Amino acid sequence: MGATAQPRRVAVVAHAKKTLDGGLDELRRLITAEDVDELLWYEVPKSRKAPKKARKAVEAGAELVFVWGGDGTVQRCVDALAGTGTTVAIVPAGTANLLASNLDIPRDLAEAVRIGFHGDRRPLDAGRVNGEHFAVMAGAGFDAAMIGEADRDLKDRVGRLAYVWTGLRHMRDGAVGVRIRTDGTDWFDGRASCVLLGNVSTITGGIEAFDEAEPDDGWLEVGVATADGAVQWARTLGRMAAGRSDRSPFVRITRARKIDVRFAEPVTYELDGGERGTTRRLKAKVRPGAVTVCVPRPEPA
Repeated sequence: MGATAQPRRVAVVAHAKKTLDGGLDELRRLITAEDVDELLWYEVPKSRKAPKKARKAVEAGAELVFVWGGDGTVQRCVDALAGTGTTVAIVPAGTANLLASNLDIPRDLAEAVRIGFHGDRRPLDAGRVNGEHFAVMAGAGFDAAMIGEADRDLKDRVGRLAYVWTGLRHMRDGAVGVRIRTDGTDWFDGRASCVLLGNVSTITGGIEAFDEAEPDDGWLEVGVATADGAVQWARTLGRMAAGRSDRSPFVRITRARKIDVRFAEPVTYELDGGERGTTRRLKAKVRPGAVTVCVPRPEPA
């Protein structure tokens, strides 16, 4: 981790429907106040259109890319920028802002821009599952169904409460047969209601699912929840909310570099809080140091 020289060519990839403080006009003003030679500006109406613009920024020689948006926009840009050597500065303009909160990047426009130009540079791992990178988590089953339903306009109306509401609705979803191999060995074979792969500790809803996870340790955390029904899920979520997920009788946790998950039937899956449809398999691996992100400098001792 460390600081670098002032970037000469800077790009912005912005989800135009997201808002934060003074908006995109204020973002432009703050960036142009810095000593940069060229500003490349790309606005997109949906997060899935962000990767094309991120790749275009790299082709144009951008050394630093500011990503304005929520978790979906950040994940799409991380997927496009992984392995390119281009540095990412996150402007957390979404609802949950999972990666930003795990890295202590505040939901404050001026501070996010300051961190982008003058903060430390931290190489982070990225998970790669079914051909796509994620920075926070990948999940299938309960959490993906909860996130998918929350994304259907509810999240825009009530914010984080959407996850609570949809989570309560999906507590009665049944478990399915799951087989998991980690680093080439059998690890789990049974019925499960949720499978999570984590690169950080805190996930959707502010729950600390993986107490010891670090985004630059070269590992992915693997969690399986066997809770079935509202009563068992209530107990499980209570332990997770208290930061004691590994003590739940309905949770198993390990870590691995390569993970192969097979489901007995199609299940919904998600990446960094964005639903991706259904699948019967998650094939994942960690890519150490795949992307460099601007983070706050630690306070002097």
